[in-house]
Amino acid sequence: MTQYLLTIYQPDGEPPPPEILGPVMRELNAMNQDLKAAGAWVFSRGLHPSSTATVVRLRDKELVTTDGPYVESKEHVGGFWIINAPDLDAALGWARRAARATTLPIEVRPFQDSPEA
Repeated sequence: MTQYLLTIYQPDGEPPPPEILGPVMRELNAMNQDLKAAGAWVFSRGLHPSSTATVVRLRDKELVTTDGPYVESKEHVGGFWIINAPDLDAALGWARRAARATTLPIEVRPFQDSPEA
């Protein structure tokens, strides 16, 4: 089994209203339950807005800490799953389900230390 990171990219700004977010969260909860039942679920979490980020970087041999996201963009990482899948096609199947539920882009990437990556 290979481990994959499925990343949700969401637009910056206020979250959708409850009448939109509620059905999305129900679909994602069902997907998480199915991932667990299939033995594919490893870990998943949503993230606070990118405005809560803190970036630590090395600049001229000094560590600099900056509040806020690393770059200004129109979208940010909103959450992720780490899953086990037998191959990329299986991981893409889960990503398609997540994209349908959220209507947002889902990036799929294998971990470097996975046996088949």
